[in-house]
Amino acid sequence: MTGHDLDGFRGEVRDWCRAHVPADWRRSQTGATDPEFVRFQHEWFQQLRRAGYAVPHWPREYGGGMSLPEQIVLYQELAAHDAPRLVLAFVAVHHAAATLLAAGTDEQRRRHLPAILDGEIWVQGFSEPGAGSDLAALRTSARRDGDGYVVTGQKVWASGAQYADWCLLLARTDPVAPKRRGISYFLLDMRSPGIQVRPIRQATGESHFCEIFLDEVRIPADGLVGAEHAGWQVAQQTLGAERGLTMLELAERLGNAGFRWLLEACERADPGGRRALDDAVVADRLAALEIEIFGLRALCRDLVERHEAGVAGPADASVVKLYYSELLQRVTDFGTEVGGLAAHTTLRKPMSSGWESGAWVLDFVGSWEWTIPGGTSEIQRTIIAERGLGLPREPTGT
Repeated sequence: MTGHDLDGFRGEVRDWCRAHVPADWRRSQTGATDPEFVRFQHEWFQQLRRAGYAVPHWPREYGGGMSLPEQIVLYQELAAHDAPRLVLAFVAVHHAAATLLAAGTDEQRRRHLPAILDGEIWVQGFSEPGAGSDLAALRTSARRDGDGYVVTGQKVWASGAQYADWCLLLARTDPVAPKRRGISYFLLDMRSPGIQVRPIRQATGESHFCEIFLDEVRIPADGLVGAEHAGWQVAQQTLGAERGLTMLELAERLGNAGFRWLLEACERADPGGRRALDDAVVADRLAALEIEIFGLRALCRDLVERHEAGVAGPADASVVKLYYSELLQRVTDFGTEVGGLAAHTTLRKPMSSGWESGAWVLDFVGSWEWTIPGGTSEIQRTIIAERGLGLPREPTGT
């Protein structure tokens, strides 16, 4: 696509956003009930779908087909116009789709990809109480029984499980094999008997994360993705969906709404008429954060382009994840500091926003989520050291 064509596409997306992004969505989604949140997310997803913007990264035959430059423009404009995030559909659109396209059968793709476009919601059932950062240590078991499998175990930190129709599930099918070689990957219908979902009450008052208890749950044989015992390799396709454009979208949102709320907090006058921005130290820190955000956006775009070209390094995604998550903490921490006591009284935020809502205390508490899942910051640094810089591996014992 030429630069002129891309400018035309940007104009189309910009016009669509002006006409369709709900002007009052932040107000209506603040304090929304679960049914109101689910209804809003479904309606917003279908608006994006009708415009051809819901799954731009999917193959054309499944409703996508946008070029990489077009996808970058789309996410930039959605962020610039403060569009709601697809919170509810995120796992389905990215993780489930990536898994099905890379390792699923034709029947699995035919069954689920159109259903996702119609609103099917997915949850990721990977982490366990004793297998968070060390995912391969999971203990949920799946034993072969006739024409299917019987699964027993527990999952935790399952985001949005209370809304989900289906689950991407890792379970151990060979208890004696080395831990990465005895895992299988399943598609689990969340309406199956024997499943119990318990939302976890968080410090923010939300219940975004959940526990999933599995008690002798049957999964048909056609729910297996890839070969039996080869689930670890399939899971890498799932986790790979967190790279590239998903990080670019988050970076663009931090650089648009996030920085805009931060600037407004610094410009707001206190009862005595003083603005935080008039303090040289505050102005200096604000400028430094703006530079960091600019660098993050450039880094994300570079990763996306090199990943598309097949020349991304083995630790590049870890660099971006580490940089984003810790910069998000610095931005929200500064917003909380500048907001003062008033920031601590804002105890609700829009349910369809990300971690840049301007409710600084809630955003700051939520920002810590990003330094833990998907590999903690410590694990990311190890990956960068060993795979990116070629440093010796850490000793495993004496």
